[in-house]
Amino acid sequence: MDKRYQIEIAGLTRSLQVCKVSEGLSIAAFVIFGDVEMTVSAARELLKKAPPHDILITAEAKGIPLVHEMARQGNESRYIIARKAIKLYMKNIFSVEVQSISTARKQQLFIDGQDAQLMNGKKVLIIDDVISTGGSLLAVEKLVKKAGGEVVGKMAILAEGDAKYRDDIITLAYLPLLDNEGNPIK
Repeated sequence: MDKRYQIEIAGLTRSLQVCKVSEGLSIAAFVIFGDVEMTVSAARELLKKAPPHDILITAEAKGIPLVHEMARQGNESRYIIARKAIKLYMKNIFSVEVQSISTARKQQLFIDGQDAQLMNGKKVLIIDDVISTGGSLLAVEKLVKKAGGEVVGKMAILAEGDAKYRDDIITLAYLPLLDNEGNPIK
């Protein structure tokens, strides 16, 4: 039987599947893909808290629907996606290494020179779905700085685990780390 964890985010309740990470540690899997209602609601609530900015950026992949909806609701014409692989259209590539709790191995993030130009000298707001260890967030922040952008804020729907103690991120709700029975670890 699947273990579930109930959470309320942006006025909506969701039942998240509990996934074992290691002996004694599990996480509640928050997957925004396909959840239009959550995407729209979370984007609306994050925009209420967002600092003034010129452009939004997220890391591929789960932040994409959120950053798209935030740009749409905020009447912004563009946003940037830090890609996990180099694409044929990418030129003058910027890259950084990333390690995330939800990914088994180290990865790299890439942006092309055109996206770097969009951030150069601009106020950039970093968006993600969940911030846990902050590895993905740090990698995107490095990309923004490499491109000459100024990070004016870091936002996510959820702060997971110790991320709730960070004062440099803006989130909507807290997602605790869990034991293997699905109970919050104190």
